[in-house]
Amino acid sequence: MAQYDVIIIGSGPGGYVCAIRCAQLGLKTAVVEGRETLGGTCLNVGCIPSKALLHASHQLHEAEHNFAKMGLKGKSPSVDWKQMLAYKQDVIDQNTKGIEFLFKKNKIDWLKGWGSIPAAGQVKVGDDVHEAKHIIIASGSDSAAVPGADVTVDEEIVVTSTGALELSSIPKEMVVIGGGVIGLELGSVYARLGSAVTVVEYLDAITPGQDAEVAKQFQRLLQKQGLKFITGAAVSKVTTKSGKADVTYTLRRDESEHTLRADCVLVATGRKPHTDGLGLDALGVKLTGRGQIAVDDDYSTSVDGIYAIGDVIEGPMLAHKAEDEGMAIAEILAGQAGHVNYEVIPGVIYTHPEVASVGLTEEQLKSEGRAYKVGKFAFMGNGRAKANFAGDGFVKMLADKETDRILGCHVIGPMAGDLIHEVCVAMEFGAAAEDLARTCHAHPTYSEAMREAALACGDGAIHA
Repeated sequence: MAQYDVIIIGSGPGGYVCAIRCAQLGLKTAVVEGRETLGGTCLNVGCIPSKALLHASHQLHEAEHNFAKMGLKGKSPSVDWKQMLAYKQDVIDQNTKGIEFLFKKNKIDWLKGWGSIPAAGQVKVGDDVHEAKHIIIASGSDSAAVPGADVTVDEEIVVTSTGALELSSIPKEMVVIGGGVIGLELGSVYARLGSAVTVVEYLDAITPGQDAEVAKQFQRLLQKQGLKFITGAAVSKVTTKSGKADVTYTLRRDESEHTLRADCVLVATGRKPHTDGLGLDALGVKLTGRGQIAVDDDYSTSVDGIYAIGDVIEGPMLAHKAEDEGMAIAEILAGQAGHVNYEVIPGVIYTHPEVASVGLTEEQLKSEGRAYKVGKFAFMGNGRAKANFAGDGFVKMLADKETDRILGCHVIGPMAGDLIHEVCVAMEFGAAAEDLARTCHAHPTYSEAMREAALACGDGAIHA
């Protein structure tokens, strides 16, 4: 029976980052992982492989639509789907092997197999039971089912994000159930590759929780790229026959029923905590009403010595949120003051253009009755964006009307996922929009649009 200071169940971004930080702080650490490779959903069948396909398909789009405008003329490239999947797999392999190297470097033990917790202080992997002073559950999440609908996933015709990353061929027609991040990212991949993509969303707008102005512009830009949208629609069932799928939905505005036929249906209606098989019921670990593990401010569950982080607890299901929580609990267990600022966690959608946000939306500020001001700047006023055929979109900065403190920022445009971090740092230090506006930004860069939006919170942008 091996003994550890910390055993972490799950090797995704939360688990592996937590393990490395624990090891750095001198704690004897092990990680339980049943996959053949480390990295969890994110590195194996989620964030990383999807970004590889997004990158590859965007290069195709550039070749088809923009190369000739720049004097780069020649035959448009054809798609070798098998080679594209091989490229995606190579990206996965490089990243997962990198985590394995980091485990060896930091002397972290990989307990290979699926874990359960027979008692506090014990983790069972296969026939072996290991002891630990602290057990951290970082087991991530699974794709959620379509609420109230008769849908059977076979990962061939009706797929989750996992199956969508390894289809045997590019479908002629694809229906995406759910207008959130996963559905729009993968839907845009297949739209670029030639699929006719229709997104069916239950709510009246896509990307629930996003700033409404950004969401509206985002949908318009995706429609220009060929994606079709049916909003306010409740899917009731999906049936398959002879290699095709029929998606039946009801429009909520008039209760009329309709059917779409497709070669592939992507179920992208969110994710749910993955806690099956851990033995939490027998242990008495309390869950929330939504099936998440209930924790206190120090990530402790209702059972002493057992903690939880990432997708299995409340909060946005984001890899970087899990990473921050992993570092925080490691520092807490080592006697330090681990902390996560949940007010400054960015969110990104990796389509083209990208969408990124941090802090409060205008709708939230209105509902709070808070006095605020808005600074906006369109990328069409940015020289670098225009040169790169990336002038769609804008930056929207929100600041307190009296103090000028930045309350939120929402970006739709080129490199939005990178640009947003300027505001994250500013908000972490409690900066005012004027602080950002008075910071020199290199020219010509996309980041100048961030400064211009900050200037717009004051006397006005220069290039607008």
